[in-house]
Amino acid sequence: MRLFRLFRGLLGAALLLAVGTTAVGAEPLKIAHSTWVGYGPFYIAQEKGFFEEEGLDVDLILMEDTKTRVPALAAGRIDAAATTVDTVLTFYSERRPFRYLFAVDDSKGGDGIVANNEIKTIADLAGKRVAYQEASVSQFYLSVLLREAGLSLDAVEMVNMTAADAGAAFVAKRVDAAVTWEPWLTRGDQAEHGHILVDSSSSPGLITDVVLTTVEKLEARTAEFQALYRAWVKAVEWQKANEAEADAIMARGVGGWLKEAEAFEESRSGVAYYDSAMNEAFIGTAEMPGTITRTISNALTLGREAGLFDHDLEPATLIAFEIVNQ
Repeated sequence: MRLFRLFRGLLGAALLLAVGTTAVGAEPLKIAHSTWVGYGPFYIAQEKGFFEEEGLDVDLILMEDTKTRVPALAAGRIDAAATTVDTVLTFYSERRPFRYLFAVDDSKGGDGIVANNEIKTIADLAGKRVAYQEASVSQFYLSVLLREAGLSLDAVEMVNMTAADAGAAFVAKRVDAAVTWEPWLTRGDQAEHGHILVDSSSSPGLITDVVLTTVEKLEARTAEFQALYRAWVKAVEWQKANEAEADAIMARGVGGWLKEAEAFEESRSGVAYYDSAMNEAFIGTAEMPGTITRTISNALTLGREAGLFDHDLEPATLIAFEIVNQ
């Protein structure tokens, strides 16, 4: 009997090893992202072995432009992409439908609007030269704030430029206001003529980065996406307990303008990483969808008003609830 138990134990261990080796040796899961502090925990998962623990082989691919990243996903060249909730809808079509998998970070002051000192409220932006990037999260953010003030995008004079260029233009006094992010929010606030009119800490859930995939990829690789989510949660929990080391790992991984740990730490203060509890509240369940549906609804309404698309979609149908609720 003891010999049988020993044999059974050895056989079980061998089977587990074989399954693990097969999973890790499978086709890598290719995930594309831009240079952004919110995606840092993916590199913790990579360096600390959380991907491997979940039987995953993950390729993290830098693709700065959403106009490259999301079409690459639609074409099947990558398996998932990270971007903001609203951005997904610009590229959505019936031929290439996407699904939201889970949230990774929320802007809690890292985005905002800097404005001339005489501009005291969002309503005061009417008739002013405002720099922001067309068809971007900056436009979405400004549109929501203007609508809450009873205005539309037509109320301002748009100066189309990237968030970083918008911040620089404001500091140089070439525009009256700019929708931008750090470090340009701080630089605009420090300028003699400027101040922070509003930042994203007052609108949680509005500027949220998510991981998305196609319906086809979801059907083929559901178990791997569930494992990816588990690895993400492990990484976020590890980051909470090891902030200094985590900043160094994430800075090296994300690179670019965030390659120094000090710069990464400064930018990280403007975001919140989504852990399991936050994801459960944001994503919700099929029976009771979470607050992501409100963000999707806002994006659908404002996207149609801006002429970006004419989608008539039910927000909950775009969510892969089985990833967070596994």
